[in-house]
Amino acid sequence: MPIKKGTTAAASSVAKPAAKKAVKKVAKKAAKKTVKKTTATAAGPVAAPSPVRKSAAKTAAGSTTKAVAKKAASKTAAKKASSTKARSRARIDDSAPDDDEPAPAGGTTLVIVESPAKAKTIGKYLGKGFTVKATVGHVRDLPAKKLGIDIEHGFAPDYVTIEGKEDILTELKRVAKGAREIFIATDPDREGEAIGWHVEQFFTQPPRYAVTAPIRRVMFHEITKDKVKESMANPMDIDNKKVDAQQARRVLDRLVGYKASPVLWKTVKKGLSAGRVQTVALRIIVEREREIRAFTPVEYWSIAADLQKGTQPFTAKLHQIDGSKPEIPTGDEAERILADLKGRTQFTVTEVKRREKRKNPAAPFTTSTLQQEAAKKLGFGSKRTMRLAQDLYEGIDVGGEEGQVGLITYMRTDSSRVSETAAGSARDWLKAEYGDSYLAAGMQLYPSGKANAQDAHEGVRPTDPTRRPDDRLAKKLTADQFKLYELIWKRFMASQMAPAVFDTTTVDFDIPTQGRTYLFRATGSVIKFDGFLTLYREAREEGDGKALEDEQALPYLELNESVPVKAITPTQHFTAPPPRFSEASLVKELERLGIGRPSTYASIISVLAERRYVLLEQRRFFPTPLGETVEKVMVKKFPAIFNVQFTAQMEGELDKIADGELGWVRALTDFWTPFQATLNDNDLDVLIGEAYDLSALATEKCPDCGGKLVAKGGFFGPFVACENHPKACKYTRPIKGEKKPAELTKYMCQECGEPMVVRHGRSGDFLGCSKFPKCRGTRSMPTGVKCPKDGGEIAERRSKKRGKAFYGCENYPNCDFVVWDKPVAETCPECGYVGAEAKSNKTRGAFRKCLKCANEWDVPSPDEAELVAEVA
Repeated sequence: MPIKKGTTAAASSVAKPAAKKAVKKVAKKAAKKTVKKTTATAAGPVAAPSPVRKSAAKTAAGSTTKAVAKKAASKTAAKKASSTKARSRARIDDSAPDDDEPAPAGGTTLVIVESPAKAKTIGKYLGKGFTVKATVGHVRDLPAKKLGIDIEHGFAPDYVTIEGKEDILTELKRVAKGAREIFIATDPDREGEAIGWHVEQFFTQPPRYAVTAPIRRVMFHEITKDKVKESMANPMDIDNKKVDAQQARRVLDRLVGYKASPVLWKTVKKGLSAGRVQTVALRIIVEREREIRAFTPVEYWSIAADLQKGTQPFTAKLHQIDGSKPEIPTGDEAERILADLKGRTQFTVTEVKRREKRKNPAAPFTTSTLQQEAAKKLGFGSKRTMRLAQDLYEGIDVGGEEGQVGLITYMRTDSSRVSETAAGSARDWLKAEYGDSYLAAGMQLYPSGKANAQDAHEGVRPTDPTRRPDDRLAKKLTADQFKLYELIWKRFMASQMAPAVFDTTTVDFDIPTQGRTYLFRATGSVIKFDGFLTLYREAREEGDGKALEDEQALPYLELNESVPVKAITPTQHFTAPPPRFSEASLVKELERLGIGRPSTYASIISVLAERRYVLLEQRRFFPTPLGETVEKVMVKKFPAIFNVQFTAQMEGELDKIADGELGWVRALTDFWTPFQATLNDNDLDVLIGEAYDLSALATEKCPDCGGKLVAKGGFFGPFVACENHPKACKYTRPIKGEKKPAELTKYMCQECGEPMVVRHGRSGDFLGCSKFPKCRGTRSMPTGVKCPKDGGEIAERRSKKRGKAFYGCENYPNCDFVVWDKPVAETCPECGYVGAEAKSNKTRGAFRKCLKCANEWDVPSPDEAELVAEVA
């Protein structure tokens, strides 16, 4: 597409003054270089040139300075103009980079990767004759400030060079001009394929500026010396089907974002954005929250008997009443059962079942399971996990002969597959370390069994199974890198180990009474052979079932044996709603529903937090009021787009595009036709009603003309206006009503000493100076609890990246006191300090922890009680 004349003119006007300024500077440098070259040519090897030679050199330099300066200044001006034009160029065919600089002498093989760290590692393996350069991520994309898609002509994308990447592309092409051959070695996934395609297009288009060296594609699934050389020996072409799939995803996301976001601006507020996949993930979190709020707890009771044989105590639970599952809805019913069992000092064993159970190790990590386990075991967020995994994949200097080396295989994968070479290497090490008995019966290769798995890579594993996470390696890695590598190494090595073997026992006690027969059952397991558990155990969190290794151990019991009863305990419970999503469980749910792909999970979660649609508190996601409003409006307006089924279907279609089974333009056409029909403003008042409570408008009248007040949507957000607006009446006001007067507080501004007022910001309430904007002093909202270290006020804060709430002393950085749970002004029964963390968990319920002495005490709750009946 030709460049507009106006743009060219603008570029020229910028270039001319730049050229004038550049003349003197370039002339100076050129003169110095010319002097050196002329002197060297005239003098040759002579150490001390004569005054005559010096004069001749000076004259020669002077005579060439003007010509060189003029040429260089012209070149600089052209470069400035080209840079200005590049910002407005729509297509790569119009780019004409400055190629006048000389190519490297002799020519080398150019290898292009994404990351400088990766370039350093690969460059070390390839050695002389190879030049390894990095794109530093994406180089071209859709324009930032316009749609950039020609919908009428097959959804043609209008790619431009990303701001700041012009020099990188120019340098890459300069080196490519003198290269014998070019290998594009971007990451081995669709995103990497697209980056490689953009580089290839920049090198080959337009033809008059094309690079002549052959361009091939290589993939490094692991960055070790042998694998890098093996990949270089087996190059391929850019996979255009993968490029089409990635392009379809990018165009689809841009269409949804650009067309749906204005609906939020008109109905909620200016500046909000909607994402195709992120909004569906938000919907999952919001719907879970609604489910929790709507849940009505139902009371029920359980009864357990505390038994003991010798010195070993164990528990048997009431399993059946008259052969049926017990239903004990009230405390009165529980008391009736206790009355029937009163006086029982022994339970007689009526049945014993013993059997052997085997527990197999988990498969090596996929992207999803890696993020889940890192969240549960290490407390790492998805974004943090993937950043660390990227570091381990690209290479770290481990010292010794190896130096810089990739420690794990490619970390974006939905397959757990393992190569025979890696499995064999792991088995050799395990055999030497643990012996034959701890090895699995054969190689465990874990072929992918998932229908929607792309299976392009192996599972995430160490590149060298014999590189154990020891103290020597710990010194070369950061603490977080080491923790993640250790987790990956242990999981993979355990996957090649023998199953753990358990002896499980079920013991029944039939207790006949006058009215009913009660069956108490005790279950337990004992590890007979630890197998893989000697190296690795999976983490568990709220909502996960109980593992075999966590079962109680039972003493050896025989049929008809009598066991002493210590107590029979009825316990009150209430049914609980499903737990809120943690990072681990959200990733698991996204994968289960087919939403997103391995490379997108971390970005989905981080975007929701960055936009303040959700908060992560106590490792659980809570939707913010803003997030709930966005979800309501988007689902109301676009019910067919922002739902799980459609999103999963689109992921399937993107897979088909990558496999060559579906054309990307056809897929986008099928999406766009029904989506376009919903892009209207016919229902703005209904959508505003979803976002705000407008019930008061029914009784209000316009103060100017007495007309009816209605809600309207505008470019800068929704507002209330007279029904006669704008022709006959000009009355408008904010949608939330007239601005309330600021609420003064007892706190004084630390900047000017004036009183502070409560203000409302993006992240919630805060204190601001009453003299704003003359004084811009602010403070976090205080909690009313004093810091136990220096007596300062404890205030709520939020992390900048994740929006996670925590509480710290206002005297930071002089005082570093912080806690995660909200402080409350309650008195510690141990030390008398007024201030405690409000903590809770599923096992214990609500309790408090003193900020000063760390003493913990339970919070009395009328909803939970335990009645204990001691058996005489």
